[in-house]
Amino acid sequence: MPIADYETYCKMLDRARENHFAYPAINVSSLTTANAVLKGLAESRSDGIVQVSTGGAAFASGSSVKDMVLGAISIAEHVHRVADRYDIYVALHTDHCQAQLLDSFLIPLVEETERRRKAGLPNLFNSHMFDGSALPLKENLDIAVPLLDRCHRNDLILEVEAGVVGGEEDGIKAEGAPAEKLYTTPEDMLQVARRLGAVKGSRFLLAATFGNVHGVYKPGHVKLKPSILKDGQDAVEKEYGKDARFYLVFHGGSGSLPEEIHEAIDYGVVKMNIDTDTQYAFTRAIVDHMFKNYDEVLKVDGEVGNKKKYDPRSYLAMAEASMAERVKMAVTALRGVGTTLCAVK
Repeated sequence: MPIADYETYCKMLDRARENHFAYPAINVSSLTTANAVLKGLAESRSDGIVQVSTGGAAFASGSSVKDMVLGAISIAEHVHRVADRYDIYVALHTDHCQAQLLDSFLIPLVEETERRRKAGLPNLFNSHMFDGSALPLKENLDIAVPLLDRCHRNDLILEVEAGVVGGEEDGIKAEGAPAEKLYTTPEDMLQVARRLGAVKGSRFLLAATFGNVHGVYKPGHVKLKPSILKDGQDAVEKEYGKDARFYLVFHGGSGSLPEEIHEAIDYGVVKMNIDTDTQYAFTRAIVDHMFKNYDEVLKVDGEVGNKKKYDPRSYLAMAEASMAERVKMAVTALRGVGTTLCAVK
């Protein structure tokens, strides 16, 4: 199916919230990792989200270029073409963009979509994330509100973050953040609802924090408090009505227990970001191949090796399959198996 259009993407999010499941949003940095996501989603009969971070986008443009916008466009155009071959819907999203990178990453991508729309072409991306969590909430929202208005005019969904996700992602560390910033308060969520809700007709996602941490941790090491999401949602509903309840995003989910994930979904999480676990799955297959075929991928003691073993296509195909299997695990954990909006043939 083609990349989900705005109406379809909204239906995806609505359906997830109504039916208590969530979409995996998988970070990619190459054609191979993007293909792995499509494979895993399709085999799970689940729609999903392919997303690109600033670092992943820079990598995709090549080590000599390191152009975030070019890399993001390149991956998005590939997914637009390849997604037609799969019987699922996929949305394209850009991940964390801090305030200092807006003018060099997010805004140029919105401008690219605006150019495409004028030419009668579909949107390049479906949604973008502005991460103003390092700023005071008022300043965060002062930037987010006009950005949401611009996104709304172009059939784009904006993701914002209130609170700070701990740990490190893409070289950005949340060090020195006060402990209380790791937990979004009901007052924070009320302020987000009031400010962003003023952009009538717009759609947005909120990454509220409840102790989640970027990176990899053993199960049980991350102390989540999903009840924080319930408290915030209840406060928003009481103040602004049921329709104001948020569509929530779960960042930093590695090491989370299944019951914690399910509780967060029950409180309104419709999108869960996954990067660390799929990175490992991809690399694990390559490591396995290299260890098992050590004397064939290397020209040891003057020998010539085995071209079939050191051809990158051989081990990258294994990496793609391994990552796809991890995507399927994520779909299962998020209760998404068989939930695609596409009719089963």
